[in-house]
Amino acid sequence: MKILRFLFAGAALLVMASCSGYSNPSMTTPTPTPTPSGANGVTIPSGAETKGAAAYAPNPINVSVGSSVTWTNTDSVTHTVTSNNSVFNSGTLPAGQSYSFTFSTAGTFPYHCTLHPGMVGTVVVQ
Repeated sequence: MKILRFLFAGAALLVMASCSGYSNPSMTTPTPTPTPSGANGVTIPSGAETKGAAAYAPNPINVSVGSSVTWTNTDSVTHTVTSNNSVFNSGTLPAGQSYSFTFSTAGTFPYHCTLHPGMVGTVVVQ
């Protein structure tokens, strides 16, 4: 009889604990990080090496001083995002990867892909 009371008390404690609102932190669902408002994205589309000025979209992209631009390579081959005046350079940007740069001064910043020189784009910072 004592064993039954002990088991019943243990079961009651388990029920109370499960109803108490306690949650195991390792079982929580992570909250996705929101994309910052005003995010400026440029896509490198499939077949970009043959698209010239359409190789980076949008082109040109207009942003405010202090804004970041993120280029995302959605093509199946590696590209670069290299400014013509050595202000920024992504290095090689494999398929599926991104590169961001923050523009701290106003100006017009033409850029290209060093692997496919016909790919050209411009960032206009105001």
